[in-house]
Amino acid sequence: MAKYYGNIGFSTQRESKPGVWVNEIVEKKYFGDLIKNTKGYQSSDSLNDDIRISNEISIVADLYANEHYSDICYVELNGAKWKVTNINIQYPRLVLSIGGVYNG
Repeated sequence: MAKYYGNIGFSTQRESKPGVWVNEIVEKKYFGDLIKNTKGYQSSDSLNDDIRISNEISIVADLYANEHYSDICYVELNGAKWKVTNINIQYPRLVLSIGGVYNG
């Protein structure tokens, strides 16, 4: 099993002006294990196929991650940001399933 260390992005909302809310990304670094590591291509209407991975990363969650797991939007892996598609809570760990490239 490969080890993981990298950024995980949490999307939070804050009020910039009265009545105006903006999304703000907070990045935190986590340790964990790369449980599943697969890659494939998904056909699309564009010229090139989209890259799609089906990886699972198990991180050791701290208090912030346990309280804000529903705000996790991406994981940095191999220099790219990947969209989190599913979160499985296995205290004290969170197992994050990732899919396509994050375009946030």
